[in-house]
Amino acid sequence: MRASAIFGPSSSERDLRTFRGVPQISWRIGVPASANEADVILLFGGDGTIHRHLPHLIKLQLPVLVVPRGSGNDLARALGLRSLNDSLAVWRRFVSGAGKVGAIDIGVVRTLEQNEEHYFCTVAGVGLDGEVVRRADRLPRWLRGKGGYLLTLLPVLFRFAALSMKITMTGGAPEASLGDGFRPTILAAFANVPTYGGGMKIAPQAQLDDGQLDICVIRDINKFKLLCLFPTVYFGRHLGITEVEYSQATSLQLETEYPLDVYADGEYVCQTPIEVSLKRSALRVIVSESYRK
Repeated sequence: MRASAIFGPSSSERDLRTFRGVPQISWRIGVPASANEADVILLFGGDGTIHRHLPHLIKLQLPVLVVPRGSGNDLARALGLRSLNDSLAVWRRFVSGAGKVGAIDIGVVRTLEQNEEHYFCTVAGVGLDGEVVRRADRLPRWLRGKGGYLLTLLPVLFRFAALSMKITMTGGAPEASLGDGFRPTILAAFANVPTYGGGMKIAPQAQLDDGQLDICVIRDINKFKLLCLFPTVYFGRHLGITEVEYSQATSLQLETEYPLDVYADGEYVCQTPIEVSLKRSALRVIVSESYRK
């Protein structure tokens, strides 16, 4: 078997040592140029590292094993891979022929003005979370992985003002808007997995392979109630709050009164207006035995 290893900023070949202990594997370092150069890919990193390689990984159509080594590991979490040891156990089963390979959906953000496409694997969003991610990126990498999102969130909450957005769901059912026209909005998140920001359960009903985007929108809300709301997001208990709207769609369009930054997988991708959709079963992944149980 031929395996390729891809390393993110927080990992190196040292992380590969225990995986090399599995016999009868020929290793190469780096992204294979074509599917003829490898049989499987091990990606050591977080959501940002996966995001940067997504277009090529989708093109290769090789099974990918994610080894969570980033500051945010929400895709790995959704796949049932919470630690290096989890991924190592899955790797050993895969090499023995007992591994479980699935195909997951991938999100697509398309700019309506430039018609450019950007892939994402976890959550895309506009509003408060984008401002938090932008500020969190200034923190040391080790701190980002130890609650940096929450540390950045608290001071931003009191200064952030609602933004005027219009969200129109398209595809499948007849077109419908979340609300009527432009409305003051704190946050709009479009999810392929339940969590983002290192474990915040923004979309508790999201699944990686159901062909649906889970849409969570927080409308204008007073600052004290907003402060009380965010601890509930870690447990997915925010959906019962009046100002929170939750729905599913195969695609949607987001318009804003002026261009706003769009973040996906914790990375800046473009500005509004955008269309968000899914590419079905686009990425082959090696998953744990607990995936979807």
